[in-house]
Amino acid sequence: MLAYRHAFHAGNHADVLKHLVLTHVLRYMAEKDKPFTLVDTHAGAGGYSLEGKYAHKREEFAEGIARLWGRADLPQALADYVRRVREFNGGDKLEQYPGSPALAQMLMRPTDRLRLYELHPTDYRILEAFLGKRPHTQVSMSDGFAALKGELPPPSRRGVVLIDPSYELKSDYGKVVAAVREALQRFADTVILVWIPQLQLLESAQLPQRLQAAADAVAPKGWLHARLTVRQADEKGFGMIGSSMLVINPPFVLHEMLQQTLPWLTDVLGQYDGAHFLLEQRAA
Repeated sequence: MLAYRHAFHAGNHADVLKHLVLTHVLRYMAEKDKPFTLVDTHAGAGGYSLEGKYAHKREEFAEGIARLWGRADLPQALADYVRRVREFNGGDKLEQYPGSPALAQMLMRPTDRLRLYELHPTDYRILEAFLGKRPHTQVSMSDGFAALKGELPPPSRRGVVLIDPSYELKSDYGKVVAAVREALQRFADTVILVWIPQLQLLESAQLPQRLQAAADAVAPKGWLHARLTVRQADEKGFGMIGSSMLVINPPFVLHEMLQQTLPWLTDVLGQYDGAHFLLEQRAA
């Protein structure tokens, strides 16, 4: 949806979970000499000012990255993620937040391929100026869902796909399922990361199960589902109360990291006494 701007939500609790998982997966992928490809279907602008009008309208980062900033007791994986955010800021003051493309740039090697898709014209122009000259990088103002047909399988047969639309339109839920099925049909070994908002909507509640069923059929390494619930819905039942990451063909190190990190993160990011997490995994 072209009216959507992620700058309103940059650095919130959902970004923390999403980017914690992303950084851990990319670090794992870079441990092997063979290059890999990252396809980001909804890349956004690449980075966001936390001092601008968009971020300050809701200040969602105050309940996310700001609660981790400056802490000395971060678990190892969270410390690594926060170190990347600090690197993006160039100092100790939290003024900007890196989107997925910026984190990828920090973690990927020059030989790794980066494919970024963004439909919003303003965000596309910012992203192109930011990363368009990186080696083995393509920034496109086109539909990331449709692009998967041409991106998989990648030349090196090592690939990661990040799918995180805004879900402002209910049709996004069906498009996510179709894109995951398409990706697995073309390259069953793909590591697929899907971000899912936790809302009081049937589509939101059903999406993890629909993706798990798609993975059960073909994914050789199964799936992992991590959900972090940090707040309650408002009196009308509205609002994002948390979010999930559904990872298909997860690296074997991911479950142990989340098992150690999610309890700590729940305590720090929780906004009510009932804050909790879910971590489940199924092998192929």
